[in-house]
Amino acid sequence: MHSSTNNVSELLQPTMATSAAELASAKQVSKVTETTEPEQPQIIDDFVNMYQSLNKDTLHLLKQVYSDDIVFQDPLHTVKGMSALTDYFANLYANVDSINFDIQQISVTSEQASVFWKMTYSHCKLNRGNPIQVDGMSHLIFSDKITSHRDYFDLGQMLYEQIPVLGKVISMVKAKASS
Repeated sequence: MHSSTNNVSELLQPTMATSAAELASAKQVSKVTETTEPEQPQIIDDFVNMYQSLNKDTLHLLKQVYSDDIVFQDPLHTVKGMSALTDYFANLYANVDSINFDIQQISVTSEQASVFWKMTYSHCKLNRGNPIQVDGMSHLIFSDKITSHRDYFDLGQMLYEQIPVLGKVISMVKAKASS
């Protein structure tokens, strides 16, 4: 191990450029290291916009973003094909009083996206009809349209905790597990 004449406090001191040339050089390095985020693909913008207006009367919008051979999966279902997806959403929207998606964050690569969201919905038989919030994430694979859509969310938060007797039991189990 070699010895250095610098002490720790000297190493921790911020360094300052002392000349105009050093400042100019530092600015050039700063410009080189700046990165710009890739432009979000139009299909992802279309996806977000569609979910902001999707309801039982606008299910035709699904065809604008999903391919005919879409594979859609969430913790309860896996559906394949546009017809099955449209039926799935028709049933979903027929059974909720309201539903809204608040997009929190989007992370995109060239052919994939992760969309983080908070869903707020109400159902007359859950939580006494009061709004329920569920945090989730959609993993999307796309080319010109979305070919795969997989949702990740806590099914307990969405459903089980909202059922009167079962919800109390789950709350007790969660309290016991966290203590």
